[in-house]
Amino acid sequence: MFEKKTTEEVSNDTDKSLGVFRPSKGSAKVIIGNGVKMKGEISSADEVQIDGEADVTMTTDNLVVGGTGNLKGTINSHNTDVWGKLDGELKVGGTLTVQEQGVVSGNIEYQNLQIKLGGQIRGEIKVSEKIKNISEVKDSKKDEISSLQETLETKKSR
Repeated sequence: MFEKKTTEEVSNDTDKSLGVFRPSKGSAKVIIGNGVKMKGEISSADEVQIDGEADVTMTTDNLVVGGTGNLKGTINSHNTDVWGKLDGELKVGGTLTVQEQGVVSGNIEYQNLQIKLGGQIRGEIKVSEKIKNISEVKDSKKDEISSLQETLETKKSR
């Protein structure tokens, strides 16, 4: 229980404990640092962090626009956390979070929204409809079919 560890074992344990903060091996993470300007496309990224300026088209699981970040373009993300500025066409399939100093503008579509006191959002804003379960779709189709059949039967009987 209280065994003495070698320095190699201690460093390995430290690496493992920091694994929560580090992306897993092989994950696709993009960081655009403060002072960097980028124009282009980012595709298939697991996580993107923008602390500089970017005018991009991107698809990512998680997007963070840092306090010094200024992002423009067409963005498709599952979760987006905005501390800086984001302008463009934004589609968020999960949660859009606008922090205290965050400003989001443009054509915005989201499923869940969280705006902290002081955060701003402006433009054309649309709430995405949640994806229905297959069983719900089947039930609604059965109801539609039976109502159509009833309508046809009443027209025939006239």
